[in-house]
Amino acid sequence: MKRIGLVLPYDYKLLSVAALLDVLETANKLVVQKGEAAAFAIQIYQLPQQLQEGNTQFHDYAIQSTATVKGVLDMILIPAFTTTDMQLTIVKNSPFIPWLQQQYRSGAEVASFCSGAFLFGASGLLNGKSATTHIDACSAFARIFPEVKLKPNETVTADERTFTSGGSTSLFHLIILLVQKYCGHEIAIQVAKLFAIDLDRYQQSYFGTFRPNYAHNDALVSMVQEKIEKQFHQIENLEAVLSDVPSSRRNLVRRFKLATGIPPIEYLQNIRIETAKKHLEQSQLSVSEIIDKSGYTDPKSFRKIFQKVVGMKPLEYREKFKVR
Repeated sequence: MKRIGLVLPYDYKLLSVAALLDVLETANKLVVQKGEAAAFAIQIYQLPQQLQEGNTQFHDYAIQSTATVKGVLDMILIPAFTTTDMQLTIVKNSPFIPWLQQQYRSGAEVASFCSGAFLFGASGLLNGKSATTHIDACSAFARIFPEVKLKPNETVTADERTFTSGGSTSLFHLIILLVQKYCGHEIAIQVAKLFAIDLDRYQQSYFGTFRPNYAHNDALVSMVQEKIEKQFHQIENLEAVLSDVPSSRRNLVRRFKLATGIPPIEYLQNIRIETAKKHLEQSQLSVSEIIDKSGYTDPKSFRKIFQKVVGMKPLEYREKFKVR
């Protein structure tokens, strides 16, 4: 029986915790129905100060303290957060970090789900490893944790004893992977069917929305952002952006990437693709008309970039997301 430790941090997302428990409990029931012992011994953990502040019970689970864990857990699960201030949330949950590090060094596997990757990243355990998180949080994650090999488009990553998943429903893809790892393919398929999980979804890029980062104090970068967003349909190259900006190309690119997480040319590309997505969702315009309104002159180039950024062809995107 595998010892699973589910962390219940400050600002946890209830849906994430409930889904993890539901899937693991279901896997246990299916294994028991086969006449075998349950696969998972599930325990919920909080910091000592959390237990002093409130409840010691979560539904049918008695919450245990990270200070009293006996031995090494087989796997620790970090759920998603619900927060408007991720930095504050990480600070509040930072006392979990030494415990996570100690458990990992002793042999535990660690998995995070959606924005739970921010606490995982803060532990340093993902440095040099592949990871993902919610597609819309990837830019912020990359800025904060540059040593992590971020895979924004991936639904799930597995690197040695670390596992991460993308946006909310990607949780199911990772937990099914872990069920398969510990319970076998047959149980994993049964669980997937019970929860109606589409196991063929390997990317999350088409769920993303590009949200420009303005949370910096670089006036020059803000000037360039505004210029790109207002003139994206007529900008031909980076030189056009630089034409009246008091900075060298090298200095601008360095400062822009530091402030926004991406270089200016990629920023321009994201603004154009986001414009195309909105037209595909909300208008009856043809793809050729949308290409023109998005600032592209080469249809082949547009289609190639769109598929790279979004993960599907323009007409496939329209079919999937068009407002009807």
